[in-house]
Amino acid sequence: MQGDFALSLQIGSLQVQPGLALAPMAGVTSHPFRLLAKEQGCKLLYSEMISAKGLVYANNRNRSLLYYTEEERPIGLQLFGSEPAILARAAEKLERLGVDFIDLNFGCPVRKVTRNAEGGALLRQPALCSAIFNAVIGAVSCPVTVKLRKGWDEKSYTLPEIAVRAEEAGISAITVHGRTVEQGYSGKADWDSIKEVKKLVSIPVIGNGDVDSSQAAAALIDYSGCDGIMVGRAARGNPWIFREILAMLEGRPRPQKPSFAEIRAVVSKHYQLLIDLKGETAAAREMRRHSSWYIKGLPGSSAARQTLLHATSQAEVEAILGNLAGVANG
Repeated sequence: MQGDFALSLQIGSLQVQPGLALAPMAGVTSHPFRLLAKEQGCKLLYSEMISAKGLVYANNRNRSLLYYTEEERPIGLQLFGSEPAILARAAEKLERLGVDFIDLNFGCPVRKVTRNAEGGALLRQPALCSAIFNAVIGAVSCPVTVKLRKGWDEKSYTLPEIAVRAEEAGISAITVHGRTVEQGYSGKADWDSIKEVKKLVSIPVIGNGDVDSSQAAAALIDYSGCDGIMVGRAARGNPWIFREILAMLEGRPRPQKPSFAEIRAVVSKHYQLLIDLKGETAAAREMRRHSSWYIKGLPGSSAARQTLLHATSQAEVEAILGNLAGVANG
């Protein structure tokens, strides 16, 4: 039985029902976490952002970023860059990997990206945005989407213009994060910007920003009329947010929060998947943050989180969680 918020998202010939997506997040949404999100009900997955230059000129560096399995479909790989020709060449490489769609990053606020006129810095150059849209769409046959923010800052609200340029160029869907690049992740997301883009264009619009619960997802859908919902930081250490939102979308009761045993099992699975993908050393480094996110807010988690930030092996993480189990279940 469908609920009142049964989202239907059409990206080119790709049908996503309901339109519930995991945001592309650097250092977070590699294959292991995407798989866990999918298991909890996420319907649309994105890779971490991939440098177009790195993909074109240094293939081996991107090996883990490009890895995905059939279980993750539909999946889009996200590119960032600022040179239309390079982005087009990178897109051709991604299409040869059999990806379902290609997403363009026009919103990253991280300084090391924007100082190279990439990511969110592109919002200051609408004409260049059009050139990139045309180059990439002309190079591939799969759908191409784009992730935008409001603009560089509150004084340069370029989102409406770039959204219209995207539709005119043939972009298949637009994701709008309702913050400026200058804001980063601070303050509140402006859902009015999502609502405005939805009214301006006829292609699908995915809303992103402050979706941290099923109630927030319902509120954003109701307010903006968006075709899809994207969850970002609220999913870190909490893939269960997707089963919560999915239940709301399908008109089912809200599921119970995960037990500590379930959290431990998912941490263990996440760790092992990372070892399989990147090796033990890289997995240990990456799981420090992930493990800390998984137990945030649990009784006794404050001290355990500090210890996890220095963990160097899966066995060490298991021991720390084992010690926490007595507190959490006490």
